[in-house]
Amino acid sequence: MPTFLITYHGDGGGMPASAEAREQMMAAFQAWAASVADSMIDPGAPLGPAKAVTASGVSDGSADGRVSGYTLLSADSIDAAVGLVQGHPFLSRGGTLQVSQAVSP
Repeated sequence: MPTFLITYHGDGGGMPASAEAREQMMAAFQAWAASVADSMIDPGAPLGPAKAVTASGVSDGSADGRVSGYTLLSADSIDAAVGLVQGHPFLSRGGTLQVSQAVSP
């Protein structure tokens, strides 16, 4: 079954200030994760500081098109993977998800 990289773009409203709001955000993610069940290969993680590496050097910060997190899913097709993420709570917080199929060698 193909593997799909789900990248999180934007900050989805950022990390809530209150512990209660953070717990609610995590509960929403866990509910979504449970809904995709065995399709989840790796729940991923939010991403922190970054360095961009190019042929001409290294710079602090993200490469073009900031990615703020990732998840790995398995699905029969890219359309099936899209269906799995359409209910993701990151979307309701203003973020965007990109679904990319990993190409097997």
